[in-house]
Amino acid sequence: MGSLSVFHWLIVMLVFVAVWVVPPIKIIQKAGYSGWWVLLVFVPLLNVIMLWVFAFADWPNLAKRT
Repeated sequence: MGSLSVFHWLIVMLVFVAVWVVPPIKIIQKAGYSGWWVLLVFVPLLNVIMLWVFAFADWPNLAKRT
């Protein structure tokens, strides 16, 4: 058994992105915000603050429905 090649690490990173980044992007977009906000997930402490802000903020898409 040898070590993993660059190709294997690329596959691992793509799976990571698919599992951990895509669902939050979809949730944020459904809330009416830009999916680019998900990049804050990778910033320590700011990711927790982002979670609380989005949890208690007025979502633009909910305002359109009422």
